Amino acid sequence: MMYSMTAFARSSMDAHGRHLVWELKSVNHRFLETNFRMPDALRFIEHPLRETLRKHLKRGKVDCTLRLEAMDSRAGITINRAVLLQVLAAVEQVRRDAPEIGGVSPLDLMRWPGVLDDTPTDEEALAETAIELFERALTDLIGARQREGEMLKNTIQTRLDQLDELIKQLKPITSHLANEQKAKLQQRISDLQVNLDPVRLEQEVALLAQRADVAEELDRLAIHIEEARSNLQGAGPHGRRLDFLTQELNREANTLGAKSVIPEQSQRAVDLKVIIEQIREQVQNIE
Repeated sequence: MMYSMTAFARSSMDAHGRHLVWELKSVNHRFLETNFRMPDALRFIEHPLRETLRKHLKRGKVDCTLRLEAMDSRAGITINRAVLLQVLAAVEQVRRDAPEIGGVSPLDLMRWPGVLDDTPTDEEALAETAIELFERALTDLIGARQREGEMLKNTIQTRLDQLDELIKQLKPITSHLANEQKAKLQQRISDLQVNLDPVRLEQEVALLAQRADVAEELDRLAIHIEEARSNLQGAGPHGRRLDFLTQELNREANTLGAKSVIPEQSQRAVDLKVIIEQIREQVQNIE
């Protein structure tokens, strides 16, 4: 499978009196870089979550955000009546024994430990739920990266087919250029009616033929295209290998353009470079 590095996933759940939301966003990057934003109370699960990411992803910058929100059902204040009655009885006993002491305000009573029912959230259970929800979001993220990766794969295959077509057009155009350059040189010498050293003439003809011969560049272009196709069908990760191949394709296209001696050859060399650049832009998003 081919995977893109660009994707987004969101997963939510209500549990333990909280509304949990994980959002995972992935963009292209040379290496795997992870960034977690989460409540401090659950920061202790960050390390195992990073390890889970590294097992499934090879490249990309991944931002992971966990939000915790109190549910409406937990809103409001709950008073522990049993504790409150005990405190009131103790206050009444103190008032009888020391009548000079003033009364106690309701806020003072609420501050007494245990009067308000503030049963703490089970952090271990909440952490397990957060991990489970993260894994669900990660599965969705991987699925999104895979779907986009398949679309990128089809796009690159189409561009490689276009490169093949341009090479097929170039071969008949360039196959006779060396002989044509030789004939043009001989015709100019004849028009000028000058005598040249045959050895020197042969050297000039050979030099022109070498400059005009692009068979080697066309062959290497074809080889790199086939290698790219093989990479697309092989096991990943694909991105770095494809990036290297696009550099090599661009190098051969530049040489082809530099050796151009006729407008048709120059135009097709430019077309090659345009398509190779389109491939390079898509490859930047592949894992």
